[in-house]
Amino acid sequence: MSDASGTVDVREQAPEVDDGAAQILDQRYRSYSGARHGLAGAMRAVVASSVRFTLGFGRPARHKFLPWLAVVIALVPAIVFVGIAIVLDIDLISENILPEYHQYYGFIEVALFFYCGIVVPEILVADRRNGMLSLYLSTPLRLWSYLASKAVAVTVTLAVITMGPLLFLLVAYTVEGSGPDGIGDWLTVLVRILGSGIVIAATITAASLAISSLTDRRAFAVIGVILLLLGSQIVTGLLVEVAEMDPRIYAFNLGEIGDALKDRIFGVGPPSPLGEDDGPPGLRISELSTLFVIAVNAAWVAAGAAVVWWRYRRIEAG
Repeated sequence: MSDASGTVDVREQAPEVDDGAAQILDQRYRSYSGARHGLAGAMRAVVASSVRFTLGFGRPARHKFLPWLAVVIALVPAIVFVGIAIVLDIDLISENILPEYHQYYGFIEVALFFYCGIVVPEILVADRRNGMLSLYLSTPLRLWSYLASKAVAVTVTLAVITMGPLLFLLVAYTVEGSGPDGIGDWLTVLVRILGSGIVIAATITAASLAISSLTDRRAFAVIGVILLLLGSQIVTGLLVEVAEMDPRIYAFNLGEIGDALKDRIFGVGPPSPLGEDDGPPGLRISELSTLFVIAVNAAWVAAGAAVVWWRYRRIEAG
């Protein structure tokens, strides 16, 4: 409304303000007053979130199916063995009816390769595809700490397969009465299970992450990991068993060389894949020195880490 002088009464034209509407009361910036955990806290957060992501926690059911299927495949033989031990009520290990602890790894190889080929590639590829990598690197994390956190996360999840069934067997056999005799022997078996699980998980983790770092397509990463794991077994097997070449070629066999180190940890010589009588003369894998086996496994880990570092330095520079 205008008065005689032609001025407008602003108060009459101003809209009424709803008392329940949101209002900006203070626009000042405030410093963060919570706890600051620094680099260590950031790495713990990445490890925890990556483990949850890989195992499907907090994700739709379709993302839980494959990782937990691999876990079930690895656990089923252990559950069957324990059931047999309870029913027959004899020491089935000493009677050579059930496999010893180090022999059980042959039953989880399929689950391990399945998990590495189908599930592990997603842990690196997803961050590059959805832009989370740049967000992570804007925190106290640096490239080396981000990659180390991812490697730890994969190793932890793989340990569910490489250690879980063996620990279940150890506890179940102990309760049933077929476990190691005495606390000293029991702790020795426990340490060997943990050490073997870490060794196998670390070697395959390095190789799987190296392949996954080379592509932004999950399907390509899955194919690459599967070809590396299975192809190394097939090719080296043909070269040694059919072409009768030097068994040290098994150094390029991820599954066989990791299994060889596992047997060294358990203090037993692995059975020769060539057989005792019909194999070609020369050095068999059971005759490889422990130092050679350790060096080869360390070389796989170092080579995998080098490929991942080289690839991510190029991504960071780009």
